[in-house]
Amino acid sequence: MTPELITLFMFATMMVLLFTGQRVFGVIGFVGSAAALWLWGNGAVEMPFNQAFQVLNWYPLITVPFFVFMGYMMSESGIASNLYRMFHVWFGPVRGGLALGTMGLMVLISCINGLSVAGMAIGATIALPELLKRGYDKIMVTGVIQGGSTLGILIPPSVVLVLFAMIARAPITELWLAGIMPGLMMATIFGVYVYIRCRIQPELGPPISPEELAEITLREKLVLLREGIMPVAVFAIMMTLFLTGITSLTESSAVGALLATVAAALSGKLNWQVLESTTRNTLLISCMFLWIILGALCFSSVYDGLGAVRAIENLLLNTFGLDPWGILILMLLSFIVMGMFLDDTAMLVIVAPLYIPLVRLLGFDLIWFGILYTITCQIAYITPPFGYNLFLMRAMAPPEITLADIYRSILPFVLLMVLSVILLMIFPQIALWLPGLYAGR
Repeated sequence: MTPELITLFMFATMMVLLFTGQRVFGVIGFVGSAAALWLWGNGAVEMPFNQAFQVLNWYPLITVPFFVFMGYMMSESGIASNLYRMFHVWFGPVRGGLALGTMGLMVLISCINGLSVAGMAIGATIALPELLKRGYDKIMVTGVIQGGSTLGILIPPSVVLVLFAMIARAPITELWLAGIMPGLMMATIFGVYVYIRCRIQPELGPPISPEELAEITLREKLVLLREGIMPVAVFAIMMTLFLTGITSLTESSAVGALLATVAAALSGKLNWQVLESTTRNTLLISCMFLWIILGALCFSSVYDGLGAVRAIENLLLNTFGLDPWGILILMLLSFIVMGMFLDDTAMLVIVAPLYIPLVRLLGFDLIWFGILYTITCQIAYITPPFGYNLFLMRAMAPPEITLADIYRSILPFVLLMVLSVILLMIFPQIALWLPGLYAGR
């Protein structure tokens, strides 16, 4: 069989097994191991075994449990709720201010947790009921929460970018830094859209009434400001220590986990139940990532042995006559299609063995491509009719918000995210400026 046919067979087998509901890491690892035995015989059993040692020897992977622990500690202890209350009080007098505050909450939750689902859960359970109670348009605020949650895997400490770094063998520090400016750019674009729309249509986002505002004392405002600044301070201290070279990446993650625990204790919310729930969730997420990385590396090692990347490159460039930019756009479109049915980790481990070497051969910057991949995944997550986050939102939203409302709410944010991708393709320095600045320090 030719490399093209082997590639098609492996991908088809993987997709069929995934639709049976099996675990992602089990499917990917099984297909990779079975293909290795089929192609090269019994000696190929060493391939998955060697990949396991490669995973265990990748030191930056230690950051995953620490960052996940930090995010869950902030969430389980109720610090995230205090953060939203702060935005509620300080932004409420502005027209559409609570929606803007929700966007700010999403940015900070992204910095704390690094997972898209966490931002969605906090926004839907804490912010959405408050916004609906105060007369905000249900379609607009549902879109704000879904759009804001997409920042979770872009702004550091993004756990998904750690996975991309491991599979692509790219420096995680540069990937994290590359995600900061695009993440802030997208948050700014979303915020400007919400503000302008509420100025044009004031009924969509009414401000807090003067009577309610008068009931909030200056002392209460200052107390809320202090509690809201606490998670910001945790992130700022952690990143400052890392960027100034005082601590390594792994040490910074440990500092973040420790500071989050101290913040929970200072707020009086740290107890055995919070600690147990945080630890269990951390163990669950960390083990999932370890197994997925192991399966992905096993699968990609088969491609290294086949030389299939060269065959696919020849097919796209010579047979189909596509230029490098055409191939790149085709890759991004495939992310959107696959992302309607698969989560970002499953999608990455499926296409990484094929796309990442191809990106290198075409001469594109791998760090820049990683940010494009991340944003495109999130576009797929909120794209009707099968976007993963759409159904997650429906499960957490109150009954008055229908699936049709959710579909309508997300369309402006999908267009704004497409605009962000176009801007990044035209101006790659939006993503590459900060990593370049750090590398040149």
